[in-house]
Amino acid sequence: MQEECLDFDDVLPHVGEFGKYQWLLFLGLAPFCLNVVFIYFVQFFITIPPEHWCAVPQLQEANITLELRRQLSIPVTFDSQGKEKWNSCQMYDVDYSKLLREGVTSANASWPVRDCQTWEYDMSSIRYFHTIVSEYSWVCDREWYGTLAQSVFFLGAIFGGLLSGWAADRYGRVPVLVATNFVGAATSLLTALSTSLGDFLLYRFLAGFAFDNIFVMMYVLVLEYVGPRRRTLIANMSIALFFTAGTVALPWLAVAAGNWRLFTALSCTPMIFGCFAFWVLPESARWLLSQSRVEETIEILKKIAKVNGRTIPDQVLHDLQKSSQLELEETPMVEQSSASLLDLFRTPRLRRITFAICVVWMLLSMVYDGHARNVSNLQLDVFVTFTIASATELPADSFLVLTLDRWGRRWLACGTLILSGILSILTIAFAGNVVAVAVLAMLGRLLVNIAYNIGLQYAAELLPTVVRAQGVAAVHITGYIATILSPVIVYLGTINPLVPLVVLGVASVIGGLVALLLPETLHRDLPQTLADGENFGKDQAFFYFPCIEKDKKSSQPLTLGEIGQQPSFIRHRPRLRASLRGETYRSTLIRHRKEVLYIPMAD
Repeated sequence: MQEECLDFDDVLPHVGEFGKYQWLLFLGLAPFCLNVVFIYFVQFFITIPPEHWCAVPQLQEANITLELRRQLSIPVTFDSQGKEKWNSCQMYDVDYSKLLREGVTSANASWPVRDCQTWEYDMSSIRYFHTIVSEYSWVCDREWYGTLAQSVFFLGAIFGGLLSGWAADRYGRVPVLVATNFVGAATSLLTALSTSLGDFLLYRFLAGFAFDNIFVMMYVLVLEYVGPRRRTLIANMSIALFFTAGTVALPWLAVAAGNWRLFTALSCTPMIFGCFAFWVLPESARWLLSQSRVEETIEILKKIAKVNGRTIPDQVLHDLQKSSQLELEETPMVEQSSASLLDLFRTPRLRRITFAICVVWMLLSMVYDGHARNVSNLQLDVFVTFTIASATELPADSFLVLTLDRWGRRWLACGTLILSGILSILTIAFAGNVVAVAVLAMLGRLLVNIAYNIGLQYAAELLPTVVRAQGVAAVHITGYIATILSPVIVYLGTINPLVPLVVLGVASVIGGLVALLLPETLHRDLPQTLADGENFGKDQAFFYFPCIEKDKKSSQPLTLGEIGQQPSFIRHRPRLRASLRGETYRSTLIRHRKEVLYIPMAD
């Protein structure tokens, strides 16, 4: 009797692919979703500039109304749509005490002007939320400080991503998850204590070290323990429920806090809970197997099986041990112990896939972040528009739950990105109609949400296990690099509110076209080794649509001789929902080496 060769996918059905334990892991995603919401979007609110104009001490000391003060001291200017507004950065350079004595109540446009030295703020324009902008007067010639801080945050994310990805593949996912949550909590508290621009930039740079990995490590960990049939459900509903709830609530938490220091300090609360993950969460069994730590893997699998009310047959565990030992002997030590990010670029096909993933993720990240921040340019209540825009996560992820495992990743990512870009560019046709522009922007954001969440899962599915954490981190790092530009793109709204949407629209269309260069992953097993990654998707044509693909051989038995002629990465045969070997425990009949092997296709 031939001894079967097993991997983690083959054992997972015996443990339970979606039982009580997986539900607990799913619920455990909630605080980590809140963590990424807080560390990501808190800075957006604490740097919102309220409406402002020059402060004139002589007029403030006089007992006159605000409207009269502005009529007397502030020049009238015009916005990009030709509408009148008060100048935010200049005032008339005249003797106001004399004007008051003479009873002058309105300005003369011919009066000389000068730049403001101090400012008055209309805090009602941002629901009386006191920001760092109003506290330190980061307006006018210092207005770019907030944009700089946003970019510095993503600069820190680049360095943090490099370090976290390497550490996760070397020391495990859970230690890095704990470390990033600790860094996030500490830097949030330090940010709340900032007393200067230098302090603020330093703490936001350090906060960037934790960004993304404060959540992604947990996200990847949970997906590794979920069976392929439920992976899309967990991947998208965690975002739909927890991330959406956090982003929708965030503006009103800011309003409730009332000032940026308290708001920033409170944001570290769920991160503190994340620091206890080391004593609660299991290490990645896939990672342990890739490190040949089989005994630890078996202990985790037994624990999961116990919680799920399952019993793993001793023979399965024995085969897993034997298979791991065999793989250790057959796989070069350099791949087992020191596989690095550079290995993704050593072979031609894997190199092309990696480059394409990076380009798509760069454009996706820039467009997603740009849409999230651009609500400040929609000329409506920023708290309300942010809430509505964030709420689009729920229908976006619900849509993916229903379609992603039917239609696939590739064409769906392409279609949503291109359509989002078209809607964003169409805002030009509705210049001057604030409501129409806002509706098109929200629809564009909805489609970007769909594409972004496809991208989150797509990269993790395409990269081999031995470098998955490093690879996903590197892909996200390219996103951080691109996202450095998104605050600058949004800042272009000071020229014209529609400019950012047009730029984001063009980038979105380009991203959709590049997505077509990636292979489809629907019904495919995750690649384990570098060789698996190189062979992945070789059997796919450019116009491959998994939802309508008909495998003519799906119901015909294969002889062992025919199996030997299949591609070396046979697990990636179309329409297999789990690995080919993983199906054997239910319905594969192996009689003898020379007999027929019948392999039913997944339904």
